[in-house]
Amino acid sequence: MPNRLAHETSPYLLQHADNPVDWWPWSSEAFEEARKRNVPVLLSVGYSSCHWCHVMAHESFEDQETAEYLNAHYVSVKVDREERPDVDAVYMEAVQAATGQGGWPMTVFLTPDAEPFYFGTYFPPAPRQGMPSFRQVLQGVHQAWDERRDEVAEVAGKIVRDLAGREISYGDAQTPGEEELAQALLGLTREYDPQRGGFGGAPKFPPSMVLEFLLRHHARTGAEGALQMAQDTCERMARGGMYDQLGGGFARYSVDRDWVVPHFEKMLYDNALLCRVYAHLWRSTGSELARRVALETADFMVRELRTNEGGFASALDADSDDGTGKHVEGAYYVWTPEQLREVLGEQDAELAAQHFGVTEEGTFEEGASVLQLPVRDGVSDAEKIASISERLLAARAERPAPGRDDKVVAAWNGLAVAALAETGAYFDRPDLVEAAVAAADLLVRLHLDEQARLTRTSKDGHAGANAGVLEDYADVAEGFLALASVTGEGVWLEFAGFLLDHVLARFTDPESGSLYDTAADAERLIRRPQDPTDNAAPSGWTAAANALLSYAAHTGSEPHRTAAERALGVVKALGPRVPRFIGWGLAAAEAVLDGPREVAVVGPALDDVGTRALHRTALLGTAPGAVVAVGAPGSEEFPLLADRPLVGGEPAAYVCRNFTCDAPTTEPDRLRTVLSG
Repeated sequence: MPNRLAHETSPYLLQHADNPVDWWPWSSEAFEEARKRNVPVLLSVGYSSCHWCHVMAHESFEDQETAEYLNAHYVSVKVDREERPDVDAVYMEAVQAATGQGGWPMTVFLTPDAEPFYFGTYFPPAPRQGMPSFRQVLQGVHQAWDERRDEVAEVAGKIVRDLAGREISYGDAQTPGEEELAQALLGLTREYDPQRGGFGGAPKFPPSMVLEFLLRHHARTGAEGALQMAQDTCERMARGGMYDQLGGGFARYSVDRDWVVPHFEKMLYDNALLCRVYAHLWRSTGSELARRVALETADFMVRELRTNEGGFASALDADSDDGTGKHVEGAYYVWTPEQLREVLGEQDAELAAQHFGVTEEGTFEEGASVLQLPVRDGVSDAEKIASISERLLAARAERPAPGRDDKVVAAWNGLAVAALAETGAYFDRPDLVEAAVAAADLLVRLHLDEQARLTRTSKDGHAGANAGVLEDYADVAEGFLALASVTGEGVWLEFAGFLLDHVLARFTDPESGSLYDTAADAERLIRRPQDPTDNAAPSGWTAAANALLSYAAHTGSEPHRTAAERALGVVKALGPRVPRFIGWGLAAAEAVLDGPREVAVVGPALDDVGTRALHRTALLGTAPGAVVAVGAPGSEEFPLLADRPLVGGEPAAYVCRNFTCDAPTTEPDRLRTVLSG
């Protein structure tokens, strides 16, 4: 008998629809039920490609006895953190404050007023390594609820009060200047791993947003150290096991410091952000490796994550069937020498093992190796390696594939639109720009209502029930702005403006200029979440600052410029202290210091040779945050094109910054010099 999750759109919730646990989705009715029955709420938060979420589901939520105990003594609520980042953020903050650590699955016990009083993450089915079993926890909480209710209420009240007291001390509403950005760079240099690239120890996450800051800082100041850190980190990640050497695309993170063994799930947001970083690295350096990785990652997204409706799915699972019916992490991606021989024969298998670092003892589990590209002297036969890679990829395609989470998340699709639009433009791949346009079309058609309010998710062409949060408005606006610059279609600038007007009206504190993750009219939780730090993707706060700034550069809108600058006050406070966790904000601050520059390219038609040359040169400029408008003279598509005639009948580029303009130029080389940061 399916439970109440059978009608949800989230693949994660649907994975639990046949559990014997009587799950409820997050809803006022669930808390009403708890009130009526006078029982606590068990809140379980996870996501579809989370390995330990699957493990706990299998051990506990599929277990009949555990389910019967839960159903008798609790109202159980299941939440997909990707659908409800607001619910996840509020309770994760409580878990981290109480236990000093967090993660998923997240297990929280709440009063019927949604106030948390006991926390954890994964609980095993039997006690192990000092952890109580899940059943022991359930019995302990039930006993406390029955026998020490006053104590429970007191704990819950105290936690909620403590959370309310954690409002962000905002610093002043000034943007960071030279000094703060130099301090941020120094802080990153201290945490940099010069042997292996990346920052900090294990596990190592791809520092996409920090890399964007480093590239912009180098473009603006010429700081070689910043470029070196970005370049070396990108190279090490691309040569390691975190990058899929056969199919392109990146896994979530590396469990070790050397980028050897990944956590194998592949997320849309990581791949969108990294695709864009490698494209920008190529733009700065001409690196052939960066070009290859940007294109392979873009192709991976289009090939493996694109949905029938033209949007992009959220993730591919870490686990898959290892061929024996058992679900194992990484089974789809790893190879033993024996498996290489089966596909390639003796001689080629030896070359492949050498080229991809496959060893007899293995670099992963049970003698299997994750494919890498170890740096070696001597060049392998490129044609031979290409043929080997093709055969291995074809053989891999015969393996049971990892599951795909098909829901379309607005924010992450916004990031993908930006990455594909720019990568397509840089490398003359119109098919990638078309894929970006199709995803943007889907967002407008399905996720946007008549008031330009965003729905966070959709699946199979049906919009979900959850309202967009700040990161959705900001990242979708970012995607639309990139698309406007690449396609010359002003409608995307217009749509970005509608979204950013919501940011100003519904997400911004008018007093301080600080930003909230949820709208003023959104569902009230125990507190209104507000987090400016970047995690796996840019925070809504820093993403909004970037998009507001670009929109202001396009339109000259003072309110958007002021809102961006006020929002960056938090970067002034946090940038020098925790630069690794506010990279996107630091990148926005670089753009403010550079202007950002406004580039208008006018020409008789977009496919005119001279217009195209200037437009391409403008897009390839490295000046931080520069915006580009392209169109015919007199066109009303973009404000930047107003009163910009051809020069001597020739296509021309106009560049302005900080309220002053250069003389227009008809020469791509001259434009290149002006836009080289």
